[in-house]
Amino acid sequence: MLDLFSGMAFWPAIMLLLALFFVLAYEFINGFHDTANAVATVIYTKAMPAHLAVIGSGIANFFGVILGGLGVAYAIVHLLPVDLLLNVGVGHGLYMVYALLAAAIIWNLGTWYFGIPASSSHTLIGSIMGVGIANAMINNQYWLSGINVKKAIDILLSLLISPTIGLVMAGLMLLALKKWRPDSRMHITPEERKNIDGKKHPPFWTRTTLIASAMGMSFAHGSNDGQKGIGLLMLVLIGLAPAKFAVDMNSTAYQIERTHYAAIQLRDFYESNKTRFAQQIDLSQSADQALPTLFKCEPATTLPALNSLIHTLEGVKNFAELDAEERRKVRRILLCLDDTAKKASKLPILTSQEKSDLDQLRKDLNTTTEYAPQWVIIAVALALGLGTMVGWKRIVLTVGEKIGNKGMTYAQGNAAQITAATAIGVASWTGMPVSTTHILSSAVAGTMVANKSGLQGGTVRSILIAWVLTLPVTILLSGGLFWAATVLFA
Repeated sequence: MLDLFSGMAFWPAIMLLLALFFVLAYEFINGFHDTANAVATVIYTKAMPAHLAVIGSGIANFFGVILGGLGVAYAIVHLLPVDLLLNVGVGHGLYMVYALLAAAIIWNLGTWYFGIPASSSHTLIGSIMGVGIANAMINNQYWLSGINVKKAIDILLSLLISPTIGLVMAGLMLLALKKWRPDSRMHITPEERKNIDGKKHPPFWTRTTLIASAMGMSFAHGSNDGQKGIGLLMLVLIGLAPAKFAVDMNSTAYQIERTHYAAIQLRDFYESNKTRFAQQIDLSQSADQALPTLFKCEPATTLPALNSLIHTLEGVKNFAELDAEERRKVRRILLCLDDTAKKASKLPILTSQEKSDLDQLRKDLNTTTEYAPQWVIIAVALALGLGTMVGWKRIVLTVGEKIGNKGMTYAQGNAAQITAATAIGVASWTGMPVSTTHILSSAVAGTMVANKSGLQGGTVRSILIAWVLTLPVTILLSGGLFWAATVLFA
Protein backbone atom coordinates (compact mmCIF):
# COMPACT_ATOMS: atom_id res chain seq x y z
CA MET A 1 0.00 0.00 0.00
CA LEU A 2 2.70 2.51 1.01
CA ASP A 3 4.45 2.19 -2.35
CA LEU A 4 1.62 4.20 -3.93
CA PHE A 5 3.31 7.34 -2.51
CA SER A 6 6.74 6.50 -3.97
CA GLY A 7 7.88 9.01 -6.55
CA MET A 8 5.16 11.53 -5.61
CA ALA A 9 5.99 15.10 -4.59
CA PHE A 10 5.24 16.02 -0.97
CA TRP A 11 2.02 18.01 -1.40
CA PRO A 12 0.37 15.70 -3.93
CA ALA A 13 1.19 12.79 -1.58
CA ILE A 14 -0.41 14.65 1.37
CA MET A 15 -3.48 15.48 -0.71
CA LEU A 16 -3.81 11.86 -1.82
CA LEU A 17 -3.47 10.66 1.77
CA LEU A 18 -6.20 13.08 2.86
CA ALA A 19 -8.46 11.95 0.02
CA LEU A 20 -8.05 8.31 1.06
CA PHE A 21 -8.76 9.28 4.68
CA PHE A 22 -11.98 11.06 3.71
CA VAL A 23 -13.18 8.10 1.63
CA LEU A 24 -12.65 5.77 4.60
CA ALA A 25 -14.27 8.35 6.91
CA TYR A 26 -17.31 8.37 4.64
CA GLU A 27 -17.45 4.57 4.79
CA PHE A 28 -17.08 4.65 8.60
CA ILE A 29 -20.00 7.09 8.82
CA ASN A 30 -21.94 4.87 6.41
CA GLY A 31 -21.37 2.04 8.89
CA PHE A 32 -23.13 3.66 11.82
CA HIS A 33 -25.59 5.55 9.62
CA ASP A 34 -26.89 2.71 7.45
CA THR A 35 -25.98 -0.44 9.33
CA ALA A 36 -28.03 0.67 12.30
CA ASN A 37 -30.93 -0.37 10.10
CA ALA A 38 -29.56 -3.91 9.91
CA VAL A 39 -29.52 -4.31 13.70
CA ALA A 40 -32.52 -2.11 14.52
CA THR A 41 -35.09 -4.90 14.66
CA VAL A 42 -32.87 -7.47 16.37
CA ILE A 43 -32.00 -4.97 19.12
CA TYR A 44 -35.49 -3.57 19.47
CA THR A 45 -37.04 -7.04 19.79
CA LYS A 46 -34.44 -8.05 22.42
CA ALA A 47 -33.31 -10.95 20.25
CA MET A 48 -29.70 -9.92 20.90
CA PRO A 49 -28.03 -7.57 23.36
CA ALA A 50 -27.07 -4.35 21.62
CA HIS A 51 -23.31 -4.78 22.04
CA LEU A 52 -23.35 -8.31 20.59
CA ALA A 53 -25.67 -7.27 17.75
CA VAL A 54 -23.44 -4.42 16.57
CA ILE A 55 -20.26 -6.50 16.89
CA GLY A 56 -21.89 -9.36 14.95
CA SER A 57 -23.21 -6.91 12.36
CA GLY A 58 -19.76 -5.31 12.02
CA ILE A 59 -18.17 -8.70 11.38
CA ALA A 60 -20.89 -9.64 8.87
CA ASN A 61 -20.41 -6.30 7.09
CA PHE A 62 -16.67 -6.93 6.93
CA PHE A 63 -17.10 -10.29 5.24
CA GLY A 64 -19.83 -8.87 2.98
CA VAL A 65 -17.32 -6.38 1.58
CA ILE A 66 -14.56 -9.00 1.26
CA LEU A 67 -16.78 -11.47 -0.62
CA GLY A 68 -19.12 -9.06 -2.42
CA GLY A 69 -17.32 -8.60 -5.75
CA LEU A 70 -16.95 -5.35 -7.71
CA GLY A 71 -20.11 -5.03 -9.83
CA VAL A 72 -21.64 -2.27 -7.69
CA ALA A 73 -18.25 -0.56 -7.23
CA TYR A 74 -17.82 0.11 -10.93
CA ALA A 75 -21.50 0.95 -11.40
CA ILE A 76 -20.72 3.89 -9.09
CA VAL A 77 -17.47 4.80 -10.89
CA HIS A 78 -19.15 4.73 -14.31
CA LEU A 79 -21.88 7.08 -13.15
CA LEU A 80 -19.44 9.79 -14.23
CA PRO A 81 -19.09 10.17 -18.01
CA VAL A 82 -16.07 8.62 -19.68
CA ASP A 83 -14.57 11.97 -20.71
CA LEU A 84 -14.50 13.21 -17.11
CA LEU A 85 -12.93 9.95 -15.91
CA LEU A 86 -10.31 10.22 -18.63
CA ASN A 87 -9.34 13.81 -17.89
CA VAL A 88 -9.11 13.77 -14.10
CA GLY A 89 -5.76 15.37 -13.35
CA VAL A 90 -4.30 15.73 -9.86
CA GLY A 91 -5.73 19.18 -9.08
CA HIS A 92 -9.07 18.63 -10.80
CA GLY A 93 -9.33 15.16 -9.27
CA LEU A 94 -8.77 16.51 -5.76
CA TYR A 95 -11.52 19.11 -6.16
CA MET A 96 -13.91 16.46 -7.48
CA VAL A 97 -13.17 13.95 -4.72
CA TYR A 98 -13.21 16.46 -1.86
CA ALA A 99 -16.42 18.09 -3.09
CA LEU A 100 -18.41 14.88 -3.44
CA LEU A 101 -17.10 13.43 -0.16
CA ALA A 102 -17.75 16.65 1.78
CA ALA A 103 -21.33 16.79 0.49
CA ALA A 104 -21.96 13.12 1.29
CA ILE A 105 -20.47 13.35 4.79
CA ILE A 106 -22.34 16.56 5.68
CA TRP A 107 -25.73 15.14 4.64
CA ASN A 108 -25.12 11.75 6.25
CA LEU A 109 -24.09 13.26 9.57
CA GLY A 110 -27.00 15.71 9.54
CA THR A 111 -29.67 13.07 8.93
CA TRP A 112 -28.04 10.70 11.46
CA TYR A 113 -28.00 13.45 14.12
CA PHE A 114 -31.75 13.90 13.77
CA GLY A 115 -32.33 10.13 13.72
CA ILE A 116 -33.76 10.17 10.18
CA PRO A 117 -33.11 6.94 8.21
CA ALA A 118 -31.84 8.69 5.06
CA SER A 119 -30.04 6.84 2.30
CA SER A 120 -26.25 6.86 2.05
CA SER A 121 -26.65 5.46 -1.47
CA HIS A 122 -28.81 8.39 -2.57
CA THR A 123 -26.34 10.71 -0.87
CA LEU A 124 -23.29 9.33 -2.65
CA ILE A 125 -24.98 9.15 -6.05
CA GLY A 126 -26.31 12.72 -5.71
CA SER A 127 -22.82 13.93 -4.77
CA ILE A 128 -21.23 12.22 -7.78
CA MET A 129 -23.90 13.63 -10.09
CA GLY A 130 -23.33 17.09 -8.63
CA VAL A 131 -19.64 17.24 -9.52
CA GLY A 132 -20.33 15.79 -12.97
CA ILE A 133 -23.01 18.39 -13.74
CA ALA A 134 -20.87 21.22 -12.35
CA ASN A 135 -17.92 20.07 -14.45
CA ALA A 136 -20.06 20.20 -17.60
CA MET A 137 -21.37 23.68 -16.80
CA ILE A 138 -17.90 25.01 -15.98
CA ASN A 139 -16.75 23.82 -19.42
CA ASN A 140 -19.80 25.42 -21.12
CA GLN A 141 -21.32 22.05 -22.00
CA TYR A 142 -24.91 20.84 -21.75
CA TRP A 143 -25.44 20.07 -18.07
CA LEU A 144 -26.62 16.48 -18.60
CA SER A 145 -23.42 15.71 -20.50
CA GLY A 146 -21.73 15.79 -17.10
CA ILE A 147 -23.19 12.44 -16.07
CA ASN A 148 -23.66 9.06 -17.65
CA VAL A 149 -27.41 9.50 -18.13
CA LYS A 150 -28.18 5.87 -18.96
CA LYS A 151 -26.30 4.60 -15.90
CA ALA A 152 -27.91 7.28 -13.72
CA ILE A 153 -31.41 6.25 -14.88
CA ASP A 154 -30.67 2.57 -14.17
CA ILE A 155 -29.38 3.39 -10.68
CA LEU A 156 -32.22 5.78 -9.84
CA LEU A 157 -34.79 3.24 -11.00
CA SER A 158 -33.27 0.61 -8.72
CA LEU A 159 -33.35 3.11 -5.82
CA LEU A 160 -37.01 3.92 -6.53
CA ILE A 161 -38.28 0.41 -7.21
CA SER A 162 -36.51 -1.43 -4.39
CA PRO A 163 -38.38 0.34 -1.52
CA THR A 164 -41.71 -0.47 -3.19
CA ILE A 165 -40.69 -4.11 -3.43
CA GLY A 166 -39.63 -4.02 0.24
CA LEU A 167 -42.96 -2.54 1.34
CA VAL A 168 -45.14 -4.99 -0.60
CA MET A 169 -43.11 -8.17 0.02
CA ALA A 170 -42.66 -7.56 3.76
CA GLY A 171 -46.38 -6.87 4.14
CA LEU A 172 -47.27 -10.06 2.26
CA MET A 173 -44.79 -12.08 4.32
CA LEU A 174 -46.32 -10.84 7.56
CA LEU A 175 -49.83 -11.73 6.35
CA ALA A 176 -48.56 -15.21 5.44
CA LEU A 177 -47.07 -15.64 8.93
CA LYS A 178 -50.33 -14.54 10.55
CA LYS A 179 -52.30 -16.97 8.41
CA TRP A 180 -49.85 -19.81 9.12
CA ARG A 181 -49.67 -19.32 12.89
CA PRO A 182 -52.22 -16.72 13.97
CA ASP A 183 -51.92 -17.44 17.72
CA SER A 184 -48.14 -17.57 17.91
CA ARG A 185 -46.21 -15.43 20.36
CA MET A 186 -44.28 -14.06 17.33
CA HIS A 187 -47.18 -11.64 16.79
CA ILE A 188 -46.69 -9.71 20.03
CA THR A 189 -44.32 -6.88 20.86
CA PRO A 190 -41.41 -7.20 23.33
CA GLU A 191 -43.37 -5.12 25.83
CA GLU A 192 -46.43 -7.37 25.50
CA ARG A 193 -44.32 -10.53 25.94
CA LYS A 194 -42.84 -9.10 29.10
CA ASN A 195 -46.31 -8.38 30.50
CA ILE A 196 -47.83 -11.71 29.39
CA ASP A 197 -44.98 -14.18 29.92
CA GLY A 198 -42.58 -12.22 32.09
CA LYS A 199 -39.82 -12.98 29.59
CA LYS A 200 -37.35 -10.61 28.03
CA HIS A 201 -36.43 -12.46 24.83
CA PRO A 202 -38.60 -13.62 21.91
CA PRO A 203 -39.51 -17.32 21.49
CA PHE A 204 -36.53 -19.53 20.51
CA TRP A 205 -37.19 -20.07 16.80
CA THR A 206 -38.37 -16.50 16.31
CA ARG A 207 -35.22 -15.29 18.04
CA THR A 208 -33.06 -17.55 15.87
CA THR A 209 -34.54 -16.26 12.63
CA LEU A 210 -34.31 -12.65 13.82
CA ILE A 211 -30.60 -13.07 14.53
CA ALA A 212 -29.93 -14.95 11.29
CA SER A 213 -31.81 -12.42 9.16
CA ALA A 214 -30.07 -9.48 10.88
CA MET A 215 -26.65 -10.97 10.18
CA GLY A 216 -27.76 -11.81 6.63
CA MET A 217 -28.88 -8.22 6.12
CA SER A 218 -25.56 -6.94 7.51
CA PHE A 219 -23.68 -9.20 5.10
CA ALA A 220 -25.85 -8.01 2.20
CA HIS A 221 -25.30 -4.38 3.26
CA GLY A 222 -21.54 -4.92 3.28
CA SER A 223 -21.61 -6.51 -0.16
CA ASN A 224 -23.63 -3.59 -1.61
CA ASP A 225 -22.65 -0.46 0.28
CA GLY A 226 -19.09 -1.65 0.84
CA GLN A 227 -18.63 -1.84 -2.90
CA LYS A 228 -19.61 1.82 -3.16
CA GLY A 229 -16.69 2.64 -0.88
CA ILE A 230 -14.40 0.48 -3.02
CA GLY A 231 -15.59 2.33 -6.11
CA LEU A 232 -14.90 5.69 -4.46
CA LEU A 233 -11.44 4.64 -3.35
CA MET A 234 -10.57 3.38 -6.83
CA LEU A 235 -11.87 6.65 -8.30
CA VAL A 236 -9.41 8.48 -6.02
CA LEU A 237 -6.48 6.21 -6.82
CA ILE A 238 -7.06 6.14 -10.57
CA GLY A 239 -7.53 9.92 -10.68
CA LEU A 240 -4.68 10.94 -8.38
CA ALA A 241 -2.13 8.17 -8.89
CA PRO A 242 -2.80 6.99 -12.46
CA ALA A 243 0.75 5.76 -13.02
CA LYS A 244 0.16 2.96 -10.50
CA PHE A 245 -3.58 2.38 -10.79
CA ALA A 246 -4.62 3.16 -14.38
CA VAL A 247 -4.49 -0.61 -14.99
CA ASP A 248 -4.11 -3.57 -12.65
CA MET A 249 -0.35 -3.91 -12.26
CA ASN A 250 -0.88 -7.44 -10.93
CA SER A 251 -2.59 -8.60 -14.12
CA THR A 252 -1.29 -11.94 -15.32
CA ALA A 253 0.05 -12.58 -18.81
CA TYR A 254 -3.16 -14.52 -19.47
CA GLN A 255 -5.38 -11.56 -18.49
CA ILE A 256 -3.38 -9.16 -20.68
CA GLU A 257 -3.58 -11.61 -23.56
CA ARG A 258 -7.37 -11.85 -23.06
CA THR A 259 -7.57 -8.08 -23.41
CA HIS A 260 -5.31 -8.15 -26.47
CA TYR A 261 -7.28 -10.93 -28.17
CA ALA A 262 -10.62 -9.22 -27.37
CA ALA A 263 -9.33 -6.05 -29.08
CA ILE A 264 -8.44 -8.04 -32.21
CA GLN A 265 -11.86 -9.70 -32.25
CA LEU A 266 -13.62 -6.37 -31.70
CA ARG A 267 -11.67 -4.71 -34.55
CA ASP A 268 -12.60 -7.55 -36.90
CA PHE A 269 -16.25 -7.33 -35.82
CA TYR A 270 -16.47 -3.57 -36.45
CA GLU A 271 -14.65 -3.73 -39.79
CA SER A 272 -16.89 -6.52 -41.09
CA ASN A 273 -20.03 -4.64 -39.98
CA LYS A 274 -19.03 -1.10 -40.94
CA THR A 275 -21.81 -0.81 -43.51
CA ARG A 276 -24.49 -2.07 -41.09
CA PHE A 277 -23.39 0.43 -38.44
CA ALA A 278 -23.13 3.38 -40.82
CA GLN A 279 -26.47 4.96 -39.81
CA GLN A 280 -26.10 4.37 -36.05
CA ILE A 281 -22.39 4.50 -35.17
CA ASP A 282 -19.73 6.55 -36.90
CA LEU A 283 -16.72 4.30 -37.61
CA SER A 284 -15.43 6.55 -40.36
CA GLN A 285 -11.75 6.66 -39.36
CA SER A 286 -9.78 3.72 -40.67
CA ALA A 287 -7.76 1.44 -38.41
CA ASP A 288 -4.42 2.60 -39.85
CA GLN A 289 -4.99 6.26 -38.94
CA ALA A 290 -2.74 7.57 -36.16
CA LEU A 291 -4.33 8.02 -32.75
CA PRO A 292 -3.16 11.10 -30.81
CA THR A 293 -1.99 10.68 -27.22
CA LEU A 294 -4.96 12.71 -25.97
CA PHE A 295 -8.21 12.01 -27.76
CA LYS A 296 -11.92 12.27 -27.15
CA CYS A 297 -14.14 9.27 -26.61
CA GLU A 298 -15.84 9.36 -30.00
CA PRO A 299 -17.04 6.32 -31.99
CA ALA A 300 -15.17 7.70 -35.01
CA THR A 301 -11.82 6.98 -33.32
CA THR A 302 -12.79 3.39 -32.42
CA LEU A 303 -10.83 1.59 -35.14
CA PRO A 304 -7.62 3.66 -34.70
CA ALA A 305 -7.95 3.16 -30.94
CA LEU A 306 -8.27 -0.61 -31.37
CA ASN A 307 -5.24 -0.72 -33.63
CA SER A 308 -3.22 1.36 -31.16
CA LEU A 309 -4.23 -0.93 -28.28
CA ILE A 310 -3.39 -4.08 -30.25
CA HIS A 311 0.02 -2.67 -31.15
CA THR A 312 0.76 -1.52 -27.57
CA LEU A 313 -0.14 -4.85 -25.96
CA GLU A 314 1.61 -6.99 -28.58
CA GLY A 315 3.87 -9.42 -26.69
CA VAL A 316 3.32 -7.69 -23.31
CA LYS A 317 3.36 -10.14 -20.38
CA ASN A 318 3.35 -7.61 -17.55
CA PHE A 319 2.12 -4.00 -17.43
CA ALA A 320 5.42 -3.01 -15.82
CA GLU A 321 6.89 -3.39 -19.33
CA LEU A 322 4.92 -0.26 -20.34
CA ASP A 323 5.82 3.19 -19.08
CA ALA A 324 3.35 5.25 -17.03
CA GLU A 325 2.06 7.24 -20.00
CA GLU A 326 1.47 4.07 -22.03
CA ARG A 327 -0.54 2.56 -19.17
CA ARG A 328 -2.65 5.70 -18.93
CA LYS A 329 -3.25 5.58 -22.67
CA VAL A 330 -4.25 1.89 -22.46
CA ARG A 331 -6.83 2.78 -19.81
CA ARG A 332 -8.18 5.68 -21.87
CA ILE A 333 -8.56 3.43 -24.89
CA LEU A 334 -10.23 0.65 -22.92
CA LEU A 335 -12.76 3.05 -21.36
CA CYS A 336 -13.61 4.50 -24.77
CA LEU A 337 -13.90 1.09 -26.42
CA ASP A 338 -16.20 -0.11 -23.65
CA ASP A 339 -18.37 2.99 -24.04
CA THR A 340 -18.75 2.42 -27.81
CA ALA A 341 -19.33 -1.33 -27.36
CA LYS A 342 -22.14 -0.61 -24.88
CA LYS A 343 -23.83 1.62 -27.44
CA ALA A 344 -23.35 -0.96 -30.18
CA SER A 345 -24.74 -3.81 -28.07
CA LYS A 346 -28.06 -1.94 -27.76
CA LEU A 347 -28.59 -1.52 -31.49
CA PRO A 348 -31.69 -3.35 -32.77
CA ILE A 349 -29.86 -4.42 -35.94
CA LEU A 350 -27.73 -6.89 -33.96
CA THR A 351 -28.82 -10.46 -33.32
CA SER A 352 -29.02 -11.77 -29.76
CA GLN A 353 -25.87 -13.84 -30.40
CA GLU A 354 -23.96 -10.79 -31.62
CA LYS A 355 -25.05 -8.83 -28.54
CA SER A 356 -23.94 -11.70 -26.29
CA ASP A 357 -20.57 -11.82 -28.08
CA LEU A 358 -20.12 -8.06 -27.65
CA ASP A 359 -20.90 -8.30 -23.94
CA GLN A 360 -18.31 -11.06 -23.56
CA LEU A 361 -15.71 -9.00 -25.43
CA ARG A 362 -16.44 -6.09 -23.10
CA LYS A 363 -15.78 -8.29 -20.07
CA ASP A 364 -12.48 -9.44 -21.55
CA LEU A 365 -11.50 -5.84 -22.33
CA ASN A 366 -12.28 -4.71 -18.77
CA THR A 367 -10.55 -7.54 -16.95
CA THR A 368 -7.44 -5.40 -16.31
CA THR A 369 -9.22 -2.10 -15.52
CA GLU A 370 -12.23 -3.03 -13.37
CA TYR A 371 -10.29 -4.26 -10.36
CA ALA A 372 -9.43 -3.36 -6.77
CA PRO A 373 -6.25 -4.22 -4.85
CA GLN A 374 -6.79 -6.44 -1.81
CA TRP A 375 -5.71 -3.67 0.59
CA VAL A 376 -8.46 -1.40 -0.79
CA ILE A 377 -11.12 -4.04 -0.13
CA ILE A 378 -9.81 -4.74 3.40
CA ALA A 379 -9.52 -1.02 4.26
CA VAL A 380 -13.13 -0.38 3.21
CA ALA A 381 -14.30 -3.53 5.01
CA LEU A 382 -12.61 -2.42 8.24
CA ALA A 383 -13.98 1.14 8.01
CA LEU A 384 -17.52 -0.09 7.41
CA GLY A 385 -17.28 -2.83 10.05
CA LEU A 386 -15.88 -0.51 12.73
CA GLY A 387 -18.39 2.21 11.89
CA THR A 388 -21.17 -0.30 12.45
CA MET A 389 -20.20 -0.61 16.09
CA VAL A 390 -20.91 3.03 17.03
CA GLY A 391 -23.73 5.52 16.72
CA TRP A 392 -26.57 3.06 16.15
CA LYS A 393 -29.03 4.11 18.90
CA ARG A 394 -30.77 7.00 17.13
CA ILE A 395 -31.77 4.95 14.07
CA VAL A 396 -32.77 1.87 16.12
CA LEU A 397 -35.32 3.92 18.07
CA THR A 398 -36.76 5.40 14.87
CA VAL A 399 -37.13 2.05 13.10
CA GLY A 400 -38.46 0.18 16.15
CA GLU A 401 -40.97 2.64 17.56
CA LYS A 402 -41.46 5.71 15.38
CA ILE A 403 -42.58 4.34 12.02
CA GLY A 404 -45.74 2.62 13.24
CA ASN A 405 -48.27 3.74 15.84
CA LYS A 406 -47.55 0.53 17.73
CA GLY A 407 -44.23 -1.06 18.64
CA MET A 408 -42.83 -3.68 16.27
CA THR A 409 -43.77 -7.33 16.82
CA TYR A 410 -41.28 -10.18 16.41
CA ALA A 411 -42.99 -11.32 13.23
CA GLN A 412 -42.78 -7.83 11.77
CA GLY A 413 -39.07 -7.71 12.54
CA ASN A 414 -38.55 -11.04 10.81
CA ALA A 415 -40.62 -10.14 7.75
CA ALA A 416 -38.87 -6.77 7.33
CA GLN A 417 -35.35 -8.15 7.80
CA ILE A 418 -35.75 -11.20 5.57
CA THR A 419 -37.26 -9.07 2.80
CA ALA A 420 -34.54 -6.43 3.06
CA ALA A 421 -31.67 -8.96 3.20
CA THR A 422 -33.04 -10.78 0.14
CA ALA A 423 -33.61 -7.60 -1.88
CA ILE A 424 -30.15 -6.18 -1.09
CA GLY A 425 -28.47 -9.52 -1.78
CA VAL A 426 -30.13 -9.80 -5.19
CA ALA A 427 -29.15 -6.19 -6.00
CA SER A 428 -25.50 -6.89 -5.10
CA TRP A 429 -25.52 -10.02 -7.26
CA THR A 430 -26.85 -8.07 -10.25
CA GLY A 431 -24.43 -5.17 -9.67
CA MET A 432 -27.06 -2.53 -8.84
CA PRO A 433 -26.61 -0.12 -5.91
CA VAL A 434 -29.68 0.10 -3.66
CA SER A 435 -30.50 1.80 -0.38
CA THR A 436 -30.46 -0.37 2.74
CA THR A 437 -32.23 2.42 4.60
CA HIS A 438 -35.09 2.82 2.14
CA ILE A 439 -35.64 -0.91 1.72
CA LEU A 440 -35.78 -1.64 5.45
CA SER A 441 -37.82 1.46 6.35
CA SER A 442 -40.30 0.60 3.58
CA ALA A 443 -40.39 -3.04 4.69
CA VAL A 444 -41.14 -2.01 8.28
CA ALA A 445 -43.85 0.35 7.03
CA GLY A 446 -45.30 -2.50 4.94
CA THR A 447 -45.55 -4.73 7.99
CA MET A 448 -47.17 -1.93 9.99
CA VAL A 449 -49.83 -1.50 7.30
CA ALA A 450 -50.36 -5.26 7.05
CA ASN A 451 -50.64 -5.48 10.84
CA LYS A 452 -53.16 -2.62 10.84
CA SER A 453 -50.94 -0.72 13.26
CA GLY A 454 -51.02 2.47 11.24
CA LEU A 455 -48.08 4.75 10.54
CA GLN A 456 -46.78 7.73 12.50
CA GLY A 457 -47.28 10.65 10.16
CA GLY A 458 -44.44 12.75 11.57
CA THR A 459 -41.75 10.10 11.17
CA VAL A 460 -42.95 8.91 7.78
CA ARG A 461 -43.10 12.52 6.63
CA SER A 462 -39.51 13.14 7.81
CA ILE A 463 -38.27 10.00 6.01
CA LEU A 464 -40.09 10.97 2.81
CA ILE A 465 -38.79 14.54 2.96
CA ALA A 466 -35.24 13.24 3.44
CA TRP A 467 -35.82 10.81 0.56
CA VAL A 468 -37.04 13.58 -1.78
CA LEU A 469 -34.43 16.15 -0.72
CA THR A 470 -31.34 13.94 -0.63
CA LEU A 471 -30.62 13.97 -4.37
CA PRO A 472 -31.21 17.69 -5.08
CA VAL A 473 -29.45 18.83 -1.88
CA THR A 474 -26.36 16.69 -2.45
CA ILE A 475 -26.24 17.56 -6.17
CA LEU A 476 -26.33 21.29 -5.31
CA LEU A 477 -23.92 20.93 -2.38
CA SER A 478 -21.26 18.86 -4.16
CA GLY A 479 -21.67 20.82 -7.40
CA GLY A 480 -21.36 24.11 -5.54
CA LEU A 481 -18.27 22.99 -3.64
CA PHE A 482 -16.66 21.69 -6.84
CA TRP A 483 -17.45 24.90 -8.71
CA ALA A 484 -16.08 27.05 -5.86
CA ALA A 485 -12.85 25.03 -5.65
CA THR A 486 -12.37 25.08 -9.42
CA VAL A 487 -13.01 28.83 -9.75
CA LEU A 488 -11.09 29.91 -6.63
CA PHE A 489 -8.02 27.72 -7.11
CA ALA A 490 -7.85 27.60 -10.90
